[in-house]
Amino acid sequence: MCGIVGLLLKKPSLRSQLGELMVPMLIGMTERGPDSAGLAVFTEPLPAGQRKVSVYSGLTEEGAAYHWAGLLDALNTELKVQAKASIKGNHAVLTFEGPADPVKAFVKAHSPKLHLLSAGRSIDLYKDIGTPAEVAARYQFGQLQGSHLVGHTRMATESAVTPDRAHPFTAGEDFCLVHNGSLSNPNGVRRMLEPRGIKFETDNDTEAACRFLEWRLREGDTLHTALQKGFEALDGFYTFLMGTSTELALIRDPFACKPAVVAETDDYVAIASEFRSLAHLPDVKHATVFEPAPEEMYVWKA
Repeated sequence: MCGIVGLLLKKPSLRSQLGELMVPMLIGMTERGPDSAGLAVFTEPLPAGQRKVSVYSGLTEEGAAYHWAGLLDALNTELKVQAKASIKGNHAVLTFEGPADPVKAFVKAHSPKLHLLSAGRSIDLYKDIGTPAEVAARYQFGQLQGSHLVGHTRMATESAVTPDRAHPFTAGEDFCLVHNGSLSNPNGVRRMLEPRGIKFETDNDTEAACRFLEWRLREGDTLHTALQKGFEALDGFYTFLMGTSTELALIRDPFACKPAVVAETDDYVAIASEFRSLAHLPDVKHATVFEPAPEEMYVWKA
């Protein structure tokens, strides 16, 4: 059992409040996921020639004391990408000139125990072990700004409680996925995808779903088409919530076994596993509130 939350602010004037509105949503899912928590926030896109990557240092010997300045010096000397870092606890968001892949490869070669979380022009990703309140305080979630976000609280059922197994998972650039449920065939998905060049980092079943979508998107499918093929390939019970730089998307399995509720007003779209995570939101008593239908894709544009 896990908890999912999503929030999309329709009015640009509200985007400075994104983190403030989200933190009670995440904490409201504590009973559904006390082991670890994480979120991906989508900000104003960087210029077309720039990228950013989110990096986690908690698996290194130095942890929160990791020497980010040394990494930046080496990165800029080797690749001349004018990299800068925004650091919070065990996390840093590296912003730089040029494509993401050379920087990701350099970071892994320079410090193999650093964990790469996300890449793109809009996405910043944070995740760690601890209760939702602890993780939110550790990374100052209440101060986050942006147009929309995807969050998750985890109660581990089929793999260990570690930061890299926490959600969200990412595929390519500016895409993330969180999951409440359980897949029965993640090993079969892995055996199918690894010969096709798709790399896995954990044994988590959510990563199997994310890598399947990564493969289909790489092959040219739209997200809608990739998810339709997912109904055939992914066996189990699930609610998936996904974020891209321009939208939130929600889908449930054909039996809708895992809970989800949506509240929508003229100001926002809010999604959670249970309504209690939405009850604090402004004017929620006048929102359109509904339970998403099974096997139907819902998409909201930022």
